[in-house]
Amino acid sequence: MTILASGSAASAGTPADKGVGPLLRAWREQRRVSQLELALRADSSARHISFIETGRSRPSEDMVLRLAEHLDVPVRERNALLLAAGYAPHYPETPLDDPALDALREGMERLIQGYEPYPALVVDAMYNVVAANRGILMLLDGIPESLLAPPLNAMRLTLHPQGLAPRIRNLREWRGHLLAQMGRQIALHRSEPLRALYEEVAAYPVPEAEGRDDQPAEPFAYFALPMQIEHEGRTLSFISSISTFNTPMDVTVAELAIETLLPADPATVKYLHSLMS
Repeated sequence: MTILASGSAASAGTPADKGVGPLLRAWREQRRVSQLELALRADSSARHISFIETGRSRPSEDMVLRLAEHLDVPVRERNALLLAAGYAPHYPETPLDDPALDALREGMERLIQGYEPYPALVVDAMYNVVAANRGILMLLDGIPESLLAPPLNAMRLTLHPQGLAPRIRNLREWRGHLLAQMGRQIALHRSEPLRALYEEVAAYPVPEAEGRDDQPAEPFAYFALPMQIEHEGRTLSFISSISTFNTPMDVTVAELAIETLLPADPATVKYLHSLMS
């Protein structure tokens, strides 16, 4: 079973009226790259980079794209840089329900269904759930309808005191991991909507659950931080893995992420297969 929802994309926090020079300088400084190093990467000169950043020289469209690529600027913000320089956006932003993305949607659905009985979902830049498989739906049993109303948001579902938070045995560790992940995304995308979401979920009170000690239920040599969550009296352990599309040419596609929750111990594997059999 798949959930499809139209989520709102994260808007860029870099207004075009600032001019392309200051925006490029801000990205360069954030990436901790010198003008000389950027010039060498982009086959230019430090003098030309300086002139662009101070507004003494207007970069060509190709130069804007080249500098953005070498600064690893996200696709949405590359369009913002082009607009600030007086050019049209280079990357389209196709709605996910557009027929042009039929093959993409079908491919993502087949992919996450292929992970069953293990949970898998697709989220956008705001962590709104675009698609989810039966493994995810199993974890959401008993969640209040108010939290399941569209747009379904993975961060709210996980950290809300009426969501999954009371069921997570190592909530303190897992909450810290999620908030740090969001912090990195905010630094990368400079998204004000994402920052607002972060402030909302970070302010949620941490619920107390009977028998939870915010430590792994059993000692285990995990290779990554597990999420340990209770389900019908059992503690299931998952390791999260996130995949994105390589060299995307569309803003919508660039902001999609596929998250899979892989079993971290044999007991979780056995239990999930017994549920789906």
